[in-house]
Amino acid sequence: MTETTSILIKDTIILSEDIKKGSVLIVDDKIQEVNDKLTNSDADKIIDGSNKITMPGLINTHSHVAMTLLRGVGDDQDLQTWLNEYIWPKEAKLNENLVYAGSKLAMAEMIKTGTTTFNDMYFFMEETAKAVDESGMRALLGYGMIDLFDEEKRKSELKVTKDFISKCHNTCDGRVQVAVAPHAPYTCSEEILCESKKLADKNDLKLHIHVSETKQEVTDLKNDKNQTPFEYLNNIGLLDKNTIAAHGVWTTDDEMKILEEKEVSISHNPSSNMKLASGIAPVHDYLNNNINVSIGTDGVSSNNNLDMFSEMKLTPLLQKVKTLDSKVLPAKSTFNMATKNGAKALGINTGEIKEGKLADIILVNTNVPHMTPVRNALSNIIYSALGSDVDTVICNGNILLEDKELKTINEKEVIEDAKLAASQL
Repeated sequence: MTETTSILIKDTIILSEDIKKGSVLIVDDKIQEVNDKLTNSDADKIIDGSNKITMPGLINTHSHVAMTLLRGVGDDQDLQTWLNEYIWPKEAKLNENLVYAGSKLAMAEMIKTGTTTFNDMYFFMEETAKAVDESGMRALLGYGMIDLFDEEKRKSELKVTKDFISKCHNTCDGRVQVAVAPHAPYTCSEEILCESKKLADKNDLKLHIHVSETKQEVTDLKNDKNQTPFEYLNNIGLLDKNTIAAHGVWTTDDEMKILEEKEVSISHNPSSNMKLASGIAPVHDYLNNNINVSIGTDGVSSNNNLDMFSEMKLTPLLQKVKTLDSKVLPAKSTFNMATKNGAKALGINTGEIKEGKLADIILVNTNVPHMTPVRNALSNIIYSALGSDVDTVICNGNILLEDKELKTINEKEVIEDAKLAASQL
């Protein structure tokens, strides 16, 4: 990894709370100064920020990164068919080596498209933590627990999570944090959900869970318990400010009140919800109810990439077409969802270009046809930019991508390893 004590990003368009021209000084892992007059030539590294937009690294709040190996598996299916007939049979063949290879491939893709932090739920998570360590990224990682209402399975799943917490929480200079991650109300017993909450509370951890992804899930739970998903989770005491609920497509007005009161964060996954025909999440209503909403990609086989720029563009467009109101979800709200709202959901001191924040920063090239002219940097980022426009990525004060070249990952090697791993599935 590139060890740099100080980095000066000079003469750039800074996009954060507002848009301004200036320079950014990074010392160690933090942003020390943001100023239009910075000319510190004593910095160990000087980056020319002209023709670039400098902004916070993107935060992907719901992923299954090792599913890169399942890219193209089970296209054009509904969620339950996709899971039962395509995904779970292949996941049964996973092992440590495969998850490591898939995780490294995902990190190469995420860094190259401007993501510095991700929130992941999957299997063999120590291998993903190892890949995070090597890549230089930041992550919240949870072992996806599924007990299918079986007592023995419940005990073994909780043991895996406890072992993972003890081995990996707050490692890699604080870049790896562990979450408790029961998969969903329809794959987890009430017992494992309650045990998950106790475990999270005991260790002061986030709790990451899929909720209300499909209409069928809501119907089934109503038939079984006469409650909607968020009502059920609230009644068993699962919801609070440490809860990150992925999807939330079919949330009711009454559930909105619960989410606001309990300060739950929602991770919106537009591409995945569209591809699986799950529906359009009521993001506009969430924001109107002061609910913290961030953005996620979900796994690659329901997306089929990890490019947060495409998710940012789809997010406002879907809300405008859902409400038939072009003024809904302006660019700034979407930008916040992909940056500081994500940081709030994950409980990390990043998501803004601001003094004292962790130095997780990306530079986006504007000197390409589809980014010209830059009348409004925010508009360009949300509506014009592509992940491939990312030029430089800094995480925790270390350079992970420079001039579009990965610095911490051998791209060619990772691609070859992933091809071999995918063939084994």
